[in-house]
Amino acid sequence: MSKSILASLALAACCAGALAQPLKLPVESSDQGTLYVAPNVSPTETSARTNGATIGTQRLDGSGAYGGVDTSGSRPNYSLGASTGGNTSFSAGAHSDGKSNAGIKAGVTIKY
Repeated sequence: MSKSILASLALAACCAGALAQPLKLPVESSDQGTLYVAPNVSPTETSARTNGATIGTQRLDGSGAYGGVDTSGSRPNYSLGASTGGNTSFSAGAHSDGKSNAGIKAGVTIKY
């Protein structure tokens, strides 16, 4: 990777630590929504290491879907999920390493 890409990834990792949600880098945007990549980056003193990424879509109403892999552990952990949009948003997701680590999550977000 070039130094500018590594510097961008390191900056993204530092900024992501300060945010409640992972940093989503837009790949393509249109009137319908955005396709994004959210890298799982671990900065080091002189570089950055990418431990997988999430690829997803986000529409203007807040709905979307995602899928990704995290390779920071001893086994890769795969995840997928989706959410609805609007003032009351429902979300659901699942993750698994294909062996002993698996789980599901669900939530409701109410905007007021």
